[in-house]
Amino acid sequence: LGVTPIKIQMPALSPTMEEGNIVKWLKKEGEPVAAGDALCEIETDKAVVIMESNDDGIVAKILMEAGSRSVRLGTLIALMVEEGQDWKQVEIPPPEAVTPPSAPAAPAPVTFPAAAPPPRPATSGLLRLSPAARHILETHGLDPKLATPTGLRGLITKEDALNLLKTSPVANPSPVSAAPAAPAPPSPLQPPPSSRPNIPPLSAPGKPGAPGTFTEIPASNVRRVIAQRLTQSKTTIPHAYASVDCDMAAVMNLRKTLAKEQIKVSVNDFIIKAAAVTLKEMPEVNVTWSDNGPLSLDSIHIAIAVATDKGLITPIRVQEISANAKYMISSHIEALAQKARDGKLLPEEYQGGSFSISNLGMFGISGFSAVINPPQSCILAVGTSRSELRLCEDDQTLRTQQLMTVTLSSDGRLVDDELASRFLDKFRANLEQPQRMI
Repeated sequence: LGVTPIKIQMPALSPTMEEGNIVKWLKKEGEPVAAGDALCEIETDKAVVIMESNDDGIVAKILMEAGSRSVRLGTLIALMVEEGQDWKQVEIPPPEAVTPPSAPAAPAPVTFPAAAPPPRPATSGLLRLSPAARHILETHGLDPKLATPTGLRGLITKEDALNLLKTSPVANPSPVSAAPAAPAPPSPLQPPPSSRPNIPPLSAPGKPGAPGTFTEIPASNVRRVIAQRLTQSKTTIPHAYASVDCDMAAVMNLRKTLAKEQIKVSVNDFIIKAAAVTLKEMPEVNVTWSDNGPLSLDSIHIAIAVATDKGLITPIRVQEISANAKYMISSHIEALAQKARDGKLLPEEYQGGSFSISNLGMFGISGFSAVINPPQSCILAVGTSRSELRLCEDDQTLRTQQLMTVTLSSDGRLVDDELASRFLDKFRANLEQPQRMI
């Protein structure tokens, strides 16, 4: 008899994970394993995560080799045996049969509804048909006398012809010419010279560069989850948008002052700080939506959108941002961003978040609208700073200002237009007076 195995199944390594890819096995068959040892690297919908062993034993059989893709949760991926047992004699369980959908033992006979009786012929007399009705009846070879006229003074309308077409059995179209020696009509697939050319309804792989061909790009788990989340957000969240211009002169001057003291602070740090301070001042915006309604959050977690080769990852959490902190630490955000690009984020570094910020200013984007990351209620889209000549109302002189446009996308169920406007007004005041934030 074989040795009873310890089953290792594909685990759920993130809340939204439905399947995973096995990147690399860190243990070989026959190698001893202790509880807590790393078994393999698994690519989830968020990052590449190390799967640890829950038991002591010996790796007996790897069922899903490295490179296996789209492995569903709960799928058997490897077998272990207890210490002291012969791992070569492990009993490999048969593959679990997928329960087929309930199918009848024998196909039930298809019953067709009784054919509808032919429509009652109209009263005898001169038939009056609209041009559209005449075309429909002649095209489908239907007798106009079978139509029930509903138009004025017994006129057979287009609707009457369509109703007759629905209730009548399939009729042969009337021939174009009644001559007995007429040649065979052209194939219906051949369009007349005046019609548009036929375009294949579905492209298929073929010769590169030929019309109607394409190249399939395998979608990663991250890309599939991004598609699901974006679709969920745009179809279930009523997005509202509001924009405001912020004067960045004070921020730029303060950065120069701090640089002289060897303190490196980025513009993004001031933006994150201003958002955190504003959320502290307006806790009614620091909310999320659940199945039971709004949830007010006790802590402030800012999520920073980071672009990676596999797609945009939004929940990069700068945890527990305090409104009384003296300086923002750029290195912390940069380290998280680099881990996101390398696929090395830990679950606690990408789960959660109460408010998101997406900054495309470094790409020269003047302004844009971002998609809310559910269940959060808001995301702030930040554009680049630009120089504009504006009239100063105090002394009626023209001055150059460094302006930056930010756009707040808010969930209309939680943050209405008035609340979003007050939030942006406070955010702008905090950003334009950075001294009071540090």
